[in-house]
Amino acid sequence: MEKVEKNWLEWGVFGVSLVLVLGTLAYLVYEATTMGNQPPIIEAQLGAPQQQAGEFAVPVTLINRGDQPAAGVTVEVTLEGSGGAAAEIERGEFSVPFLPRGATREGRVSFRADPRAGQLKARVLGYEQP
Repeated sequence: MEKVEKNWLEWGVFGVSLVLVLGTLAYLVYEATTMGNQPPIIEAQLGAPQQQAGEFAVPVTLINRGDQPAAGVTVEVTLEGSGGAAAEIERGEFSVPFLPRGATREGRVSFRADPRAGQLKARVLGYEQP
C-alpha cells in the first residue's frame, strides 16, 4: 500500500481547524471557571419620551448586571403628577421573555398623557430563574 503525503493546503486547513477548536475549548473553560453565582441584578433605565400617533412612547432599557440569566422579567413604568401629592396618572408594564447575564434588552411603554409634564418611575416587578 502506497503512503499518500498531505499537501500544504491540507496541513493549513488542519492547523486553522486545530486553532479554532482549541480556542473554543479554552473560552468555554474560562467562562465556566470565572462565572459567579450572583443572582440577576436587573436595572431599568428610562429614555426620552417620543410623541407618536397621539400617544407618548417611553423607551425602557433593561440591563442584567448579575451572573445568572432571568426569564419572564416584568417591568412597571408609572407616570406620577408633578404636584405636591405623588398621584399616579398612568401606569404601564411589559415583559421580556429572557434576559441573559450581561445582556441588554429594550422595550417601550405608551402613555396617553405627556410624560414630560410629570415624573416617570420604572421598577422591575419580578422575574423567574430559568
